[in-house]
Amino acid sequence: MQEHTAPAIYDRDSVSVMTSYGVNTLVSDSGVIKYRIVTERWDVNTVRQPSRWTFEKGVFFEQFDEKFHVEAYIQADTAWYFDQKKLWHLRGRVRVRNVNGLLYESQELYWDGLKHELYSNVFSKVTTPERTLQGTYFLSDERMTHYIVSNSKGSFTTESMEQKDEEMNTSADSSQVEQPMRPQATKHAKTLNTDH
Repeated sequence: MQEHTAPAIYDRDSVSVMTSYGVNTLVSDSGVIKYRIVTERWDVNTVRQPSRWTFEKGVFFEQFDEKFHVEAYIQADTAWYFDQKKLWHLRGRVRVRNVNGLLYESQELYWDGLKHELYSNVFSKVTTPERTLQGTYFLSDERMTHYIVSNSKGSFTTESMEQKDEEMNTSADSSQVEQPMRPQATKHAKTLNTDH
């Protein structure tokens, strides 16, 4: 009788400590439910350095406030969570929507839980009810209420630009605003030398 055994796995860091399928779970912080995670597959590897959670089949988060109202959702095709660094790395069709109606779209986003900020170094699009911005660098607070889009281009509604102009005109007192003096251009007669 012949035994059929597989060879031992020596590369222990490639083996997940936990693999879960069809996950729909709530995550709490200090006894308060903060997030819902929905994913097809969740791998946890604490041996690999740095240790990480892997979501290769995509992930969907909902973020809750203290009264369990949805503040935001985040989704991506693939995600890694480096638990010791509290750093999320989201890739592929990343979408974030907050309670104010802001929609963020990109192919990559980092969420730093220690600095409480979101950032990306690839093309990103931010759409709010008032405007649309696009750029190759994005930095924001976790609630996406204060953000920067640089190397950007965007569009603003005509009404919002006119309203800003009116606000600037009514708030500026002409006696307090210093206008830089521009030197007057002087005309100089040009002489032509016709002697050859």
